[in-house]
Amino acid sequence: MSEERPITVEIVTLPGQISRFHLVHAYMRLRKAVFIDRMSWPLGQTDGIEFDQYDTFDTTYVVAHRNGEVLGGARIKPTDKRQACGNSMYEYMIRDAYRGLLPGMPVDLCNDAPPLSPDDWELTRLVTLPIKGIAEKILEAANDYLFQVGAKGCLFLGPPAFLRMAERLGWSPQKLGDVVQNEDGKFLAFACSVRAPHSAAASN
Repeated sequence: MSEERPITVEIVTLPGQISRFHLVHAYMRLRKAVFIDRMSWPLGQTDGIEFDQYDTFDTTYVVAHRNGEVLGGARIKPTDKRQACGNSMYEYMIRDAYRGLLPGMPVDLCNDAPPLSPDDWELTRLVTLPIKGIAEKILEAANDYLFQVGAKGCLFLGPPAFLRMAERLGWSPQKLGDVVQNEDGKFLAFACSVRAPHSAAASN
């Protein structure tokens, strides 16, 4: 019996790595399968993928796969970029929810206005197959990339269990507001400082 291939986590930046877009496409298919088909979130979709106004060329994707089969992923965006969509100018998900631009999303995610800074990024749409350790690998790879590009902090949006996972991984998450709820479930916005990768910390 052949040995199972290891899991690879790739960072895909666009448009420079358009040759790896098949991984992003598969990650978006997984988003549809989980968020729309299983969880019944009212999200945009077309041709079997889920995407929204934050899937743009300044978005970086963190995709876990085994020999090309995508097992999970997340997207990260700098918080100081803006993009036009229709008649609206969007910034990033947490801030736009706070600004009341996302129908159905609670506007009281944060106690104060979320930052607009090149030092801060946002991670959203974390999704994985039910395989132990995949989410942790994705978050570690995202942190290492953010450290590499000089980011200082990362904002997260997810269920309360997301914050507990960040704590288990050794981060020190800071809540940006209280747990809020809509028809899709409970959500919490929080921030973590980007830390040196384990390999870099071990060599110092």
